[in-house]
Amino acid sequence: MDSSLSPSSFLKGSFVPTASGLRYREKERLIRSILHFLSIKTLVDRRGTLGFLSSSLASLVTNPLFEFKSEERVQRAEVFPLKMMWFMRFSGLLFAIMVMILFSPHFQSFPPAEAIRSSHHDGNHRVPILIPAGDSPRLFSFRKASAFNNAEECGFRYRNFSGKSSVCDPFLVHVAITLDVHYLRGSMAAVHSILQHSQCPEDIFFHFLVSETQLEILVRSTFPKLKFKVYYFNPEIVRNLISTSVREALEHPLNYARNYLADLLEPCVRRVIYLDSDLIVVDDIYKLWSTSLGSRTIGAPEYCHANFTRYFTDKFWSEKRYYGTFDGRKPCYFNTGVIVIDLVKWRRFGFTKRIERWMEVQKHNRIYELGSLPPYLLVFAGHVAPIEHRWNQHGLGGDNVKGSCRDLHSGPVSLLHWSGSGKPWARLDMKAPCPIDAVWSPYDLYRPFQ
Repeated sequence: MDSSLSPSSFLKGSFVPTASGLRYREKERLIRSILHFLSIKTLVDRRGTLGFLSSSLASLVTNPLFEFKSEERVQRAEVFPLKMMWFMRFSGLLFAIMVMILFSPHFQSFPPAEAIRSSHHDGNHRVPILIPAGDSPRLFSFRKASAFNNAEECGFRYRNFSGKSSVCDPFLVHVAITLDVHYLRGSMAAVHSILQHSQCPEDIFFHFLVSETQLEILVRSTFPKLKFKVYYFNPEIVRNLISTSVREALEHPLNYARNYLADLLEPCVRRVIYLDSDLIVVDDIYKLWSTSLGSRTIGAPEYCHANFTRYFTDKFWSEKRYYGTFDGRKPCYFNTGVIVIDLVKWRRFGFTKRIERWMEVQKHNRIYELGSLPPYLLVFAGHVAPIEHRWNQHGLGGDNVKGSCRDLHSGPVSLLHWSGSGKPWARLDMKAPCPIDAVWSPYDLYRPFQ
């Protein structure tokens, strides 16, 4: 299709073919334009294209060059009935399309997110979803979040013809979060907080890692404008690599999905921020995204004052073949709930396989106790690009059993992380919240379904 018949000229109505210029190629293009018309998504655009088709059809009838050629040229007087037959067929087709558009909601189609965005439901709109959770399915209901739009300062961003950005758009900020049935309420609050504090929320693309396939509709109904994709993580990939931990929750296969982000995400995604489900962001996440990693593969807040030895067993520290891995490094503890990852370097140096090798060692020799964290320390500690502590004020979960509550660390705060056994939604439901849980509560979109 040439520039005179570009999609933009269809929608703007700037191209109107003349009778003298409508030859055989133009007739072919007219037919193709009908197929294009059927693919247009909005009612307004379809009506505009109808004007083009109508004018083109009229020119077909009056154009003396509109002839069917065969081995023997027919007389123009014999062609006229054929022209009228084509006119009647095209008129009938256009009339049928017009009727279907005007009276059938199905043909006034929008992408699912746009359909919800254009509805007039209020902020209390709820879509209950029944999701398997072990032996007892759970009914989830979240109210629809308010729409978040880019500020003027975000400037122009290239988008394809449909007006949407693909996952490969170079302007996007990529964020990966797991969606687990038991932590779903926390994940939704995390997304809500990111959108609320971002200057350019439309430029954030979320990558959701799931082991349950029914969660996509729940996300779409709660965040109608959200750019996201759901990736199924097969638990069998790591089931034979997981060893018992100090807490059963740390043994869930989805905790290890971040090890496979370089394989799960599209090759065009070169960097991603991985976030746990039990946190909220109270600053513009672009600041975290734009952090320089230098020559490192991952970046995270480090805590070099922590007792690093306690993350591994006595057996580990008693054998050179294990503790020797830290030779030439100055290892510091870092929390894996907030990590910026250079996926290009990760893929190049095969870090997934390195992590898996340490998990295999653990299965036979018991060198640590804390689930998915120690393999990261073994591979990356001492080779982490430092990020400001404000981006992971962790440990706010305290201990539900002891009822302990923890305060924020001193200094500025950009991200609050309820790592630990105590989760804010659980303490709020038990009517026994910690003071810091009041900061999490405004981002909670969960509504008990009655």
